[in-house]
Amino acid sequence: MNHYETVFILNPVLSDTQIEETVKKFEDFLINNGAKMVAKENWGLKKLAYPIQHKKSGFYHLFEFSGPGEIVAPYEQEFKRDERVMRFLTVKLDKHAIEWAEKRRTRLKTKA
Repeated sequence: MNHYETVFILNPVLSDTQIEETVKKFEDFLINNGAKMVAKENWGLKKLAYPIQHKKSGFYHLFEFSGPGEIVAPYEQEFKRDERVMRFLTVKLDKHAIEWAEKRRTRLKTKA
């Protein structure tokens, strides 16, 4: 099982319900294809560094999951098919990145 992290940006004109549906869709896709969700974060509405599709902001979300390597290609294909997603990036985490992500999660929990 490999560890992955995906950050995706959703269109800023979506309603809260549409955002929740989109996030749930991608979470369900991972779970139904044998992945295990490690963490999920909603970073909220952020200003973009440069305009994407004539938009200057977007809703950022982060998924951290572990699963087989074969899941990444169909998972990314789902992002490409969904018009609500403006950008996405999936990276495979090495042991140092996994440690850093765990420390980051613990720091966030103690702040909240």
